[in-house]
Amino acid sequence: MKTILETLDGGTQWLEKKGIEDARRNMQLLICHQLDISKIQLYTRFDQLLDETHLTPLREKLKLRGEGTPIQHLLGTVEFFRREFKTDKRALIPRPETEELVEIAIELANKKLSHPPFIGPPAPLTPIETEPPTHKTKLKILDMGCGSGVIGITLAAELGMPVEVTCADISDEALSLAKENTELLGIKNVTFLTSNLFSRVDSKYDLIIANLPYVPETDRPELAPELDHDPDLALYGGHDGLDIIKIFITQVTNHLNKDAQIALEIGIHQSSTVENLLKLAGFSDISTTQDLAGIPRFPIAKF
Repeated sequence: MKTILETLDGGTQWLEKKGIEDARRNMQLLICHQLDISKIQLYTRFDQLLDETHLTPLREKLKLRGEGTPIQHLLGTVEFFRREFKTDKRALIPRPETEELVEIAIELANKKLSHPPFIGPPAPLTPIETEPPTHKTKLKILDMGCGSGVIGITLAAELGMPVEVTCADISDEALSLAKENTELLGIKNVTFLTSNLFSRVDSKYDLIIANLPYVPETDRPELAPELDHDPDLALYGGHDGLDIIKIFITQVTNHLNKDAQIALEIGIHQSSTVENLLKLAGFSDISTTQDLAGIPRFPIAKF
């Protein structure tokens, strides 16, 4: 038998030899998952002995991690915007920069919620009425290419019942994962739609968020081995990475309410092209926000 500390140290060294980044953190997560304990509990139990009932499955997961299986798939979960989502091979593992896209979307939505559209004066009171009728217009948001649903579900959770969120994706498998995440988190104001971009979308929206495939096919040989476990459909966007985004921009204007906005996530060196495409499509107030690494990552535009 080995102690937790011996297992942690040995597994960390093995992962480092395999070239795994953050090897010690990866090993901590695997041990915590196996023992169903928190990281704080891990630190207080370094002297605890582990028998083969724990060590055998740990070795199996350690081997898979060393071979490039994402840590998120081994754990079955990923943390996103302070919530824990299910994740597996059915959809792209959400990246940290996508949390920045969600922050942008929340800011855009809150501005719309605090300045509701003008709906005209109330109708004259009838003799039996004591106050003007109320208008309960909800903000309609579309998460296009939702994958596991982390963007749309997070927006629904953060913004609450004043918004109605639709999560759309071409993949039924991805949508099944998104539905499981909605049930897991108890989110009610989300609906789901299987659609190849806007092929089955018949509504208009006040805000459309899209993290579509944008990795150029030419980059495939240089990508980290972990990305081999993401669906190609969710990752690659043709030769320059913009095939899907170009189609999206040509179609999205038919599904936007007056003064609606869109916010996208794109790849490195794509911002100038995307901004030009948005201008040609009739958008205004076009800008691209940088991510924390300084890469122009998030185009925003109004229609």
